[in-house]
Amino acid sequence: MDRAAAAERIAVLRAEIQRHDHLYYVEAQPEISDEHYDALLRELAELELQFPDLITPDSPTQRVGERPLEGFEHVEHAVPMLSVDNTYSPDELRAFDQRVRRTLGVETVAYAVDPKIDGVAVSLRYEDGSFVRGATRGDGRVGDDITQNLRVIRSVPLRLRGSGWPHIVEARGEVYWPRPDFDENNRRLAKAGKTPFANPRNATAGTLKQLDPRIVARRGLAFTAHSFGLIDPLPAGVTKSMQLYERFREWGLPISRYLRLCTGVEEVIAFVEEWDSQRKQLDFDTDGLVIKVDDLEQRKRLGSTSKSPRWCIAYKYATEQATTRVLSVGMHVGKMGTITPVANLEPVLVAGTTVRRATLHNFDQVRRLDVREGDTVTVEKAGEIIPQVMAVNTAVRPKTAEPVKPPERCPECGGEVQQDEGGVYLRCINPECPAQRFERLKFFCGRDQMDIALLGEVMVGKLLEAGLLHSYADIYRLEQRRDEVR
Repeated sequence: MDRAAAAERIAVLRAEIQRHDHLYYVEAQPEISDEHYDALLRELAELELQFPDLITPDSPTQRVGERPLEGFEHVEHAVPMLSVDNTYSPDELRAFDQRVRRTLGVETVAYAVDPKIDGVAVSLRYEDGSFVRGATRGDGRVGDDITQNLRVIRSVPLRLRGSGWPHIVEARGEVYWPRPDFDENNRRLAKAGKTPFANPRNATAGTLKQLDPRIVARRGLAFTAHSFGLIDPLPAGVTKSMQLYERFREWGLPISRYLRLCTGVEEVIAFVEEWDSQRKQLDFDTDGLVIKVDDLEQRKRLGSTSKSPRWCIAYKYATEQATTRVLSVGMHVGKMGTITPVANLEPVLVAGTTVRRATLHNFDQVRRLDVREGDTVTVEKAGEIIPQVMAVNTAVRPKTAEPVKPPERCPECGGEVQQDEGGVYLRCINPECPAQRFERLKFFCGRDQMDIALLGEVMVGKLLEAGLLHSYADIYRLEQRRDEVR
């Protein structure tokens, strides 16, 4: 590839990665799997390595993550909360171990290994034993101050137990919503006619953005520490991370009961294979394990890149996939008029839930996959959340299967449609489209916006059908039309 072609591909990759960063970190609505995301980032890093003069400060390879969300005070981390590189195979783990041993000049390295909890990364700061501040990871250097929300999580000690703790202790870990509590909360929401949460991770992220700590307190979130930031001074005699984690336990900080010390990479790989079946029986979601050099002096010698530590790596299990058949391709009109093709599928079990529909994202994606009604397809959940079609088995395609064509008119209102200039989305441009109105009102009433009690998806639909709801203002006139609402 020559320089001009590389520059063009780099621009495309940066735009795509930045879009997915926003979807994942800001909107909490990932469209692709972690494996797919890592492949995009790896391709970009390799091109920039070949053409270093094309590296720019705003490239996704030159930073840790997205900006902090608005709405909270920002706080600078004393020690950056770097991201962790991923691996997907035993051979990649062996390659990581080889790099570590070569740098250190040793035959064997001990690793602390614990589950990669699918939650929200936070840092807890204690001064003289008292909890003084809690922050989100943010961009790794600056996060959101969510101290008041973390104070109401019962597994976060407001004061460390015992005595003799350092002047400053920064415990880092994950806030998550245990599955039993999450499922019970969803049952209550469904019983009240409200829309249940999609999954524990997104629900946790939304909960920690709440400005009212009382809402957070009711949801039963939990915290588990898995690492540390500034420890000043380091306790005498502590030279290993496992020793420090034992101190954490003594101080009342929750540590994973599955944390294990492995001597050498083959023990790590054995744990990886053992954990694959165990992880599905836990009361929290996890998609892998995090492997960290145990010796603190060895960590210092290995150091970090601007993005991630050289002494740490994550092993992520392959995203679960399933094969099924496309019964039909429908169209969904969103609140901004975006027409999204959706595959209606023969029901299939994927990652613990039955999938009947999968997004096709846009008509460019439909053309790339060449997906047709009647096709046999492979589906997976992006980030183990959103079902999507990944591949089509054209070898068993019905002879009568016809290509899916973009609609010439809006499938809901029959209005004019228009392609975004220079974009991939097709939109209905009729502002009075009933489908758009329904989606806008549903969004407006949602828990992350106005959080209007009893105005869930079903009730909004009934009020629209009855002609009682046309605009946002009509919501605040319903009290005057109480008899009609009944």
